[in-house]
Amino acid sequence: MENNLGENESITLSEVRLVLIGGRWAGKSSSGNTILGEERFECGRIRTAQSEKRHAMVGGRRLIVVDTPGWRSSLSLTEIPEVDKQQLKLNASMCMPGPNVFLLVVPIDTAFSVESRRTVEEHMKLLGERVWRYTMVLFTCGDFLGEKTIEQHIESEGDSLKWLMERCRNRYYVFNNHEQSPSNQVIRLLEEIDEMVWRNNGSYYEVDEQTLDIIKKKQQAVAERAEERRRRSEEQSHHMKALIAGAMITIPKLHMVLLGSRSVGKTSVGNTFLGNKEQEIGKRTARSVARQGFVGHTEITLVDTPGWWKGFPVCDTPEAIKDELLISPFQCRPGPHVFLLVIDADASFNAKHLRAVTTHMDLLGDGVWRHTIVVFTRGDWLGTHTIEQYIEGEGEALQSLVEQCGNRYHVIDNKNADDGTQATELLGKITETVAGNGRDYFVPDEKIYQTIEERKKSVKKGAIVRQSQVHAKRKTLRESSKELQELTVVMLGQKTSGKSVTGNNLLCKDVFATCQSESCQVGEGEVAGRLVRVIDTPGWRKDPSRCTKEMDIEIVQGLSLSPLGVHAVLLVVPLDLAFRDAQQAALEDHMNLFDASIWKHTVVLFTYGDKLADKSIEEHIEREHSALRWLIDKCENKYHVMNNRKKADMSQGTELFEKIEEMMAGNGEQLFCPEMNDVYLRIEEKFTRRQLKHVLKQRLNEEYQKRELKLMAGFKETLLELQADIRDSVTSTKSMSLSEYVTAMGG
Repeated sequence: MENNLGENESITLSEVRLVLIGGRWAGKSSSGNTILGEERFECGRIRTAQSEKRHAMVGGRRLIVVDTPGWRSSLSLTEIPEVDKQQLKLNASMCMPGPNVFLLVVPIDTAFSVESRRTVEEHMKLLGERVWRYTMVLFTCGDFLGEKTIEQHIESEGDSLKWLMERCRNRYYVFNNHEQSPSNQVIRLLEEIDEMVWRNNGSYYEVDEQTLDIIKKKQQAVAERAEERRRRSEEQSHHMKALIAGAMITIPKLHMVLLGSRSVGKTSVGNTFLGNKEQEIGKRTARSVARQGFVGHTEITLVDTPGWWKGFPVCDTPEAIKDELLISPFQCRPGPHVFLLVIDADASFNAKHLRAVTTHMDLLGDGVWRHTIVVFTRGDWLGTHTIEQYIEGEGEALQSLVEQCGNRYHVIDNKNADDGTQATELLGKITETVAGNGRDYFVPDEKIYQTIEERKKSVKKGAIVRQSQVHAKRKTLRESSKELQELTVVMLGQKTSGKSVTGNNLLCKDVFATCQSESCQVGEGEVAGRLVRVIDTPGWRKDPSRCTKEMDIEIVQGLSLSPLGVHAVLLVVPLDLAFRDAQQAALEDHMNLFDASIWKHTVVLFTYGDKLADKSIEEHIEREHSALRWLIDKCENKYHVMNNRKKADMSQGTELFEKIEEMMAGNGEQLFCPEMNDVYLRIEEKFTRRQLKHVLKQRLNEEYQKRELKLMAGFKETLLELQADIRDSVTSTKSMSLSEYVTAMGG
């Protein structure tokens, strides 16, 4: 809706409708309270789990303010639950006929990175391109600016924030948390909104009724299915409780194993269950570890396990982590009563995630499913929605998983982790499951344990041999190596291998954006008495066929940023993902763009070293697929481990620099300086071969189809002739007398 306002007229809205949007902990609720002039939204350590609307009269105007749950900047839109996407679209309908302004809240004390831009862009797309016309950036934590102006902050922050300003047509305002008179800030903000509405000819963001209708119908269908699931679950529970009471079943000891992907809150579930903080939340679990405790009078043995990458099937999980999963049932002999499969209720769950779960669970055998309960974490983020609505709203993948577990599920509220009733309720569901299984344990195959133990012995022997070879070689080279005053390295590797984070750790400062970069970047700094220069490059894809010529050119471009050459090529390999034939093929596809001498200058740099736990890197190498040993041998046993969580540990970088200096001594102090024209020529040849192969395949398919059509035509002609012969035969037979038929048949 638009009002035709004169060019020189101004507008003062009697009613202002605002929707606060943005990332988590950006200060939306606090800003809403400032605008309303009183504490109407819960804020501080309380997270906004559902959209809420509040009203107030401020300066003679009626204000309608909608506060919304923040989005997680670490997740792409595909990882966001469907219910959250729908709610974002519905937020505008909470202040009908539509909001005058969306206040996009951005905290000044947090960097607005490329990743922040991606998150904002993806979420705003849900509201349509027209939303930008009604959006204003509201900066919070204005006191963080100090002597700087907001304009200086925008200019110094980088391209991502400048992009946001352009999208919002340079509409922004700053809230200073420490201002003595917050009402003055609000008055000025409302004046800015008045001007924006005037420039929009008095229009507001109109809610698409058709979209709302579709979403509401979906929500109604979800609510009906959710109610049916809840009813089935309650009936199932009542039946089991009656069975337990009738048979007077008591289970004084319970064994259970926690399973799930990384960062879903497995350790937090254990702490909630056992009522202690023995395990550190946020720290990655690298080994299967058994813990004991009591819930009421029931003795509990609970085994925590390392998580797999969410969305990655078991073939991408390192062998060492698979061994830890396989060995977990043996940590609570004779075996676990239940497996608690932990799922994050604050994230999406699709077919990719289902495949990851099922392929990892299948390691333990078919019998695992009848002993499994799905435990949803972060239930406090569901808001007014039930866990059943989340299950039904996410779609077939999650519904299928819950059904495979016999419709056994439970939700934990992480906000009230110390609430003992949560553990008691979960214990009740576990007891029902155990009773339903006749109090049977999941008994693992003892041969699996023996195989793993024998393999450990073999791995340790191989690791000792490799260690001795490396130490002997380093000792020889150390005698002739010298400390370099300047050091230039280039990092190569697959996407998500941890190159940028590692580059920041080497320089002991944040230089490289940790989201996926599409171009080469250079950072430098003084580290351990050396001037260190790090060249970060875009990662290549796991599937070489998905790499374009432009991608390859940008990857190799990193070498041209140091015309005199580099002291080392750091080939970055993550320890928490498998390195198999596919990874080897992708790596060779790119390393072959350079001449063979590159291997003499290459060090394999393992990231996520915290995943090793108490194992040596040599044990990891020996336990993994033969492709990793091929790589290490190709680099003549030159490798190093970085623990990405120990950012302040300068010794990690110092030891790597010493290894590079030793490698330089072995290379006669020569830098790696490829002839870039030859490299670009190899790229041309590579994609010419690929194009020829594609054309040849296309022609073969066309020829095959032609021959197939020709054969089909021939078959059709033959078939028609046979049908004609049969018809003629039948006709002539009908016209014969009985004696003629007998004679024709040889009678």
